[in-house]
Amino acid sequence: MRVLVVDDEPKICFLLKGTLEDENTSVDTTSSPTEALTLAEKFQYDIILTDLRMAPFDGIEFIRRLRGKEITTPVIVMTAYASVQTAVEAMKKGAYDYIIKPFDIEELKLLISRAVKEKRLERENKLLKQRVLSEDKIIGESAAIRRVLSDIEKVAPTDASVLVIGESGVGKELVAKRIHNLSHRRDGPFVPINCAAITETLLESELFGYEKGAFTGANSRKIGYLEAANGGTVFLDEIGDIPPTVQVKLLRIIQEKKLVRVGGITPIDIDVRFISATNKNLEKLIDEGSFREDLYFRIAVFPIRVPPLRERREDIPLLIKHFLSQRGESEDKLSPEVMKKLVSYHWRGNIRELMNVLERALILSGDGKITLEHIPEDIRENKSKGILPLSLEDIEKKHILEVLEKTNGNKSEAARLLGITRRRLYSIMERLGIGKEK
Repeated sequence: MRVLVVDDEPKICFLLKGTLEDENTSVDTTSSPTEALTLAEKFQYDIILTDLRMAPFDGIEFIRRLRGKEITTPVIVMTAYASVQTAVEAMKKGAYDYIIKPFDIEELKLLISRAVKEKRLERENKLLKQRVLSEDKIIGESAAIRRVLSDIEKVAPTDASVLVIGESGVGKELVAKRIHNLSHRRDGPFVPINCAAITETLLESELFGYEKGAFTGANSRKIGYLEAANGGTVFLDEIGDIPPTVQVKLLRIIQEKKLVRVGGITPIDIDVRFISATNKNLEKLIDEGSFREDLYFRIAVFPIRVPPLRERREDIPLLIKHFLSQRGESEDKLSPEVMKKLVSYHWRGNIRELMNVLERALILSGDGKITLEHIPEDIRENKSKGILPLSLEDIEKKHILEVLEKTNGNKSEAARLLGITRRRLYSIMERLGIGKEK
């Protein structure tokens, strides 16, 4: 710990240096508040002790100038009893606390310890918040990703249900986390659930919880994911894989904000925001009868489509730079030839595939540059995945745009030619981002 003592009485400086300094604490002293400002700018002090009555300016002015230089080190004011009111004024200007002369040195040590601990906690909380916010950072400057960021900012302050649509690996959970962290629920839990990873027989009890004795093996009560997310956000990933029997119960919970545990009879109030995600065409599943239309309208109050990497190639260098910086490397780690290949590749697995390729290349390259020999042959030759036909979603979008062009933008006529209702056409256009771009 490093301490700065500012007092125009040399005896006080000598006394405090002698009593506070030990193997874990170093103490700098000065009788000039002007010199103290210079020292505070030069060194990172954990605590500053200052007298009130000094020249050429007093302790209050010293604190004001400290804060004006954005130096946030805690300051403890040392004052005579007659100046207590002035010391209180100093606290209003940003002092941590004050102590009255003559003071007990142990009392001062306790005050210093408390101030340093509080400052450390404040710093740790700030770093934690920065880390949390960096975890949901969405990298990109393309028009496509700016639309996603704009949608997130609009919907985050609300409690509207959000449906995040996009291929595997595009970062749908990242979008959900960003919405949660920008919402008034940010201090509540964020509970992600991969609906495709839980078997149909277990999904209901995992989501809703169960009472003791509800079934064989239920030896105690279990709180489900939805109840655990109370006050926060639940993220239902791959919601298209939820079986119809569970869909009915989930719909009722979203509507009524109440759930009943498996084997229970008492409704439990929950305060949860629902964000869902899918890489499937839910409209098609509705037509096939495997997904409820009423549930779709409940979860898709605000749909957000996350574009695949091939639609935002200009973001690939930024993503690479971000990934390398997380590993302590600069973008110079990549040879220009490799960067060119990575930007032009199709990336069927999207960001997840790109990160895996970079991770492997870092291991293979060691301390040297990442060259063509360190990336897979398919990427080097830009074959196979790079010349695959369009995805089903791309084909669907291309076909609808062609029909709209043929009907000169007449949506009623376009819906008739497509054999769907106008309402369904609007829903599909919203999902595919048609109309948001020229």
